[in-house]
Amino acid sequence: MSDYPLPVQVIVFDVDGTLLDSVDLHAKAWVDAFADYGHRLQLEDIRGQIGKGGDQLLPAFLTPEEIASRGEELEAHRAKLLKQRYLPLMKPFPKVRELLERVRNDGKKVALASSAKKDELEIYKEILNVEDLIDIETSSDDAEKSKPHADIFQAVLKRLGNAKPGNLLAVGDTAYDAQAAEQAGIRIVGLLSGGWSEKELRKAGCFAVYRDPADLLVRYPEWSDS
Repeated sequence: MSDYPLPVQVIVFDVDGTLLDSVDLHAKAWVDAFADYGHRLQLEDIRGQIGKGGDQLLPAFLTPEEIASRGEELEAHRAKLLKQRYLPLMKPFPKVRELLERVRNDGKKVALASSAKKDELEIYKEILNVEDLIDIETSSDDAEKSKPHADIFQAVLKRLGNAKPGNLLAVGDTAYDAQAAEQAGIRIVGLLSGGWSEKELRKAGCFAVYRDPADLLVRYPEWSDS
């Protein structure tokens, strides 16, 4: 607390891999989309990029010329495949609603900061059954650059008005979440639910790491005002 004396007023959650069990499904949608455009990629190659928005993911696999000519089209195709093939398979991790209720009952606000598109985020909230628990939300539509850049978290701060970065605490499952939060001056807790290791998450800037939302709920006093 000595380094961060401000009280925690808002807890900012990533969605994919943090609240929603969706990382592999997102990766499959990208693999399918790339294949339809003539690029054969392995699921493992894509999986390590999930957590970024398309603006940051595409450069990992395409040249600037390819992105300029077909990147927007490919990303739109990916979104279509995701909705058609994989959205029905997405499920919340256990105890997500209870965790967010705990945050609200503790007098804190709940924010979502996702690299997903705004229309996708609306669907995710329905799947998670948390629409009534969200105070603030930002998506890749609110950011010039998606994670690992800080834009999405900075958009949360802007919407909060008077809040300072020290009033916020983030929760995410990837190094990209941690890097983005750190750039915005926001402390972050890491979750193993997205497939990243504790070592990777701590190296990226997470000050604590837990298993999943259910573990966060059980151990809420440990991290929520850290």
